[in-house]
Amino acid sequence: MAMLEYNEITERKYIVFENEPYEVISSHVFRKQQRKPVNATKMRSMLTGRIVEHSFHVSDKAEEADISRRGVKFLYVNKNEYFFCDVKDPSKRFPLTDVLVGDAGKFLKQNTEVDALVYDDGTDEGRIIGLKLPIKMDLKVIEAHPAVKGNTAQGGSKMVKVETGVELQVPMFIKEGDIIRINTETGDYTDRVTN
Repeated sequence: MAMLEYNEITERKYIVFENEPYEVISSHVFRKQQRKPVNATKMRSMLTGRIVEHSFHVSDKAEEADISRRGVKFLYVNKNEYFFCDVKDPSKRFPLTDVLVGDAGKFLKQNTEVDALVYDDGTDEGRIIGLKLPIKMDLKVIEAHPAVKGNTAQGGSKMVKVETGVELQVPMFIKEGDIIRINTETGDYTDRVTN
């Protein structure tokens, strides 16, 4: 397993920290006066979603977490569980908690194929610790309030609801029935696909 030097522990890397897989959300290498440089990081536990801040020093190393990807298909949500199946074998169904799915749940529509992030925890199957969605996804607008005249304080945007139930800000010209493209990393509208 690859070991990362303190300054290689950067955004979007997965590392083993306190025996758990963490995703590095942000990192900043800097020097304090005459001291040796440190890498101040913010990391999210892939198991609990807990955010921790930790400074790695020059002498520190971190093990890169062994994360692979596996294609899964989203089926439905029931209470606080999201049900998926293996893309190659639909009979292999399994639930993931809403904590584990996180923000990705806002953009999941039925039969969407996504990548499950699998942490090699020593078992045959490994452990699913998260989902990786395509950066851009197309969703249908199911509810759009008509444009309000004089509403320019927000730069001419309004709230709409898309087929997954999430609400977001879009330009005034978007209407019900439009297909819009959303950046799943930021949760922002990017453009209109069809109207």
